[in-house]
Amino acid sequence: MKISGFTMAKNAAKLYYPIREAIESILPICDEFIVALGDCDTDDNTLQEIQNIKSDKIKIINTIWDIEKYPNGTENAHQTNIAKQHCTGDWLFYLQADEVVHEKYLETIVQQCKQNLHRKEVEGLLFKYIHFFGDYQHYVGAYGWYPKEIRIIRNNQEIHSFISAQSFARVPNFDGKNYRQKTGVFRLNVVEIDAYIYHYGWVRPPELMQKKKKSLDTIHKGKLQVEHLYKDAADYFDYGNLTKLDIFSHTHPKVMLNWISKFNWKEKLNYDKKHTPRRELMKHEKIKSKILTFIERKLLSGKHIFGYKNWNILKNKQS
Repeated sequence: MKISGFTMAKNAAKLYYPIREAIESILPICDEFIVALGDCDTDDNTLQEIQNIKSDKIKIINTIWDIEKYPNGTENAHQTNIAKQHCTGDWLFYLQADEVVHEKYLETIVQQCKQNLHRKEVEGLLFKYIHFFGDYQHYVGAYGWYPKEIRIIRNNQEIHSFISAQSFARVPNFDGKNYRQKTGVFRLNVVEIDAYIYHYGWVRPPELMQKKKKSLDTIHKGKLQVEHLYKDAADYFDYGNLTKLDIFSHTHPKVMLNWISKFNWKEKLNYDKKHTPRRELMKHEKIKSKILTFIERKLLSGKHIFGYKNWNILKNKQS
């Protein structure tokens, strides 16, 4: 059995993505790791960060991003598929540049890959998620933040990254262009495993968080619309009142410890219960989300309702 890791990135270092840590977190269980690296700015050192890992498992594919040809976030999926096409493993393990796996889950992941290798009906493995927010002690577990996602897929040419690269779908005869097509798109049959993806995409210095948001919005909405949206915006992101979030009481992955030691923006965060963010409310801050979160946790024992779902869950056979 062979496992290929893969990811895509552009300007990851200058936008404060822990891409090196993401790669290193699963590199021990990967036979190869493919990186589709876009045409980064001259002041970005993502290439050097990846090269500093010093592993002959890593293969870098140089790419050029074209958000006019692939608008509305689909360039993310396009770049992900470029990396996927270079993978040679039986299973393909996708991590985005801000996603990290704790070392305590690696053995379970390998066991599940072996256990389901010859179950051809299993097209992917479904992971749980923790979305850190603002600092490394708080996370968003509210309704509206995806609690699960597919991160390991079978090496099948019909399986593609889709929409804005959050997930995968089976798309026979895909033309490689219309990443938001709605017909001829099929959910993957997956097995849910007891492992988490630690998502650090919302943990950055406030100034860099605002730059990252602007960069991501440009990919989704285009340069002209983003220039209008951010014309009067602050040069920093207001994380809101962190005391209303869930507290993380476990350990972070070892590969993240040095990265976490650089945390130096606590004084720019707000732990005042009366604080109202100076921006449009995010989904977890809205009344609807708060009500649905209460229902899920207090009345449904944590079962999610009305949530995003891009898969069909198969029963996991015991080894």
